[in-house]
Amino acid sequence: MDGDEKRHRILMVSDFFFPNFGGVESHIYYLSQCLLKLGHKVVVMTHAYGNRSGVRYVTGGLKVYYVPWKPFLMQNTLPTLFLTFPIVRFIVGGDGPKRVRLEEMREKFSLQDRVEMLGAVPHAQVRSILISGHIFLNSSLTEAFCIAILEAASCGLLTVSTRVGGVPEVLPDDMIVLAEPAPEDMVLAVKKAIDMLPGIDPQVMHLRMKNLYSWDDVAKRTEIVYDRAMQSSKTDLLERLPRCGAWAGKLFCLVMIINYLLWCLLEYLQPREGIEEVPDIRLVHAHLEPINDRCRTQSKGN
Repeated sequence: MDGDEKRHRILMVSDFFFPNFGGVESHIYYLSQCLLKLGHKVVVMTHAYGNRSGVRYVTGGLKVYYVPWKPFLMQNTLPTLFLTFPIVRFIVGGDGPKRVRLEEMREKFSLQDRVEMLGAVPHAQVRSILISGHIFLNSSLTEAFCIAILEAASCGLLTVSTRVGGVPEVLPDDMIVLAEPAPEDMVLAVKKAIDMLPGIDPQVMHLRMKNLYSWDDVAKRTEIVYDRAMQSSKTDLLERLPRCGAWAGKLFCLVMIINYLLWCLLEYLQPREGIEEVPDIRLVHAHLEPINDRCRTQSKGN
């Protein structure tokens, strides 16, 4: 926190960021833009993408460090629903290691006329694809929030999702059908969603989503969390370690020692005095005006 101004220095660390497109990438980008607008310093750290490495600046003066680490990707599973609903057509968007398995399943059961595989979808085309459907199926085994659910609901789609992570808190009960992460339960959830479709008005759902979520509101609530964290009483490290457990505390201590020794080695090999400091970009108020538009609800209506 910077002195009397009560402004935070915030580092967003994620395996997922632009130039890739997705829920995590969008969440970090828009939240960072709104926190910048509130006067905080925000820096994003992610892994290098091909030739994109080093330091880059994006809209609003947001500084992004693309460092050479290898990302750890979450593995998702897709329930085998294709034979359960003979009159339902599936549109599958996205790419990843599970795509080959899904294509093999489509070939095995001769579902080419009912299962459309789009592969990677450009961000500008997401809305057009979403509004062509009626139900959005999210089959993640792990999920923190899932921006994709908000985008689908904003486009008027009823959501069926696994009951994992923070998903149950994202939408009202009448806009989402939750299921346990098991094929049998997902099938029942899809059946329930199909029965609910006659009562779904896409335009009404879009207007509800527009009032429910705002990036400005998310940024202000995030700011409150940061303020509380900075105002909390500081506990000595030796007092905190035992709370982690008999063995975990000792393990964390060992990791910190190794990290400290590694830092000393790097400081010796390349002293900080020889590293050029990357300057911050301070934009005038006129340049920040476009950010306000991005901080408003990112709804994609019909």
